[in-house]
Amino acid sequence: MPTARQLCCGLIRILASLVVLPVGILTGAAGAAPLVIDFSDLTLAADSYFNGGPTTNTAGWTSGGVFFGNGFTDWGGGFISWNGFAYSNVNNTSNGAFTNQYATFTGTPFAGSIYAVTYFDTFAGRPVFLDLPTGYLPASVRITNTTYTAYDMANGSGFSRAFGPGDYLSVTFTGHSGAGATGGSTGSTTFFLGDFRDGKTTIVSTWELLDLTPLTLNGQPASIGLSWASSDVGDFGINTPTYAAIDALTFAPVPEPATWILLAAGAVAAGALWRPRVTR
Repeated sequence: MPTARQLCCGLIRILASLVVLPVGILTGAAGAAPLVIDFSDLTLAADSYFNGGPTTNTAGWTSGGVFFGNGFTDWGGGFISWNGFAYSNVNNTSNGAFTNQYATFTGTPFAGSIYAVTYFDTFAGRPVFLDLPTGYLPASVRITNTTYTAYDMANGSGFSRAFGPGDYLSVTFTGHSGAGATGGSTGSTTFFLGDFRDGKTTIVSTWELLDLTPLTLNGQPASIGLSWASSDVGDFGINTPTYAAIDALTFAPVPEPATWILLAAGAVAAGALWRPRVTR
């Protein structure tokens, strides 16, 4: 049987560890519900997408209280460009052409019937970002390739090469202290959409779970910025198509001050119960 001293010491260690755990974990202990963005509040016709058009704008769109940045430009003559976030229910896994840029390579969304597609346009001059809802911290997201990017890594194109040993495509999620991916970094995490380093031949084709709690390592973010990196780079930047599909974006509520007070009070009380044994 453990002694009273051992029990008290164990309690102190548990409470102390809770004090330094990430806020998202404390939220679960407090029983507050997470916010999951599955885009179920959006509507689309079958096999379609929204990319910010049809007219030129720099406005984004909102789902579940989260603002997704978007920019759309109509250049005339049937030529358009966009940057940031679109949403889609296109699930064509066989067409690897640019015309199929809004399709997920998994063939289906992860959660509901709609998912988000994110794209970085080198020439747009705008960051790819989403703004967090008030009172929440990033927890996780499901991520995968678009069909266009997956086929490009596998086969190459007139603008990019097929991936071989040492090649990679990654996307980094960075927390920012200000809205619109402004302000200082609060932390980041990187996901490899394609990885041919160290003998691997990975082109992601399933919805993978990415932990976003590292984005709160240095503070509470107001927004998340996305940036891509690739081994295939030319004079105008990355040659590999810089897309990704995301779904089930999950946020944890920021704990109320009472939660912190309760934990601190528990730690103090546990400490008061323990007294060192003096041996003679």
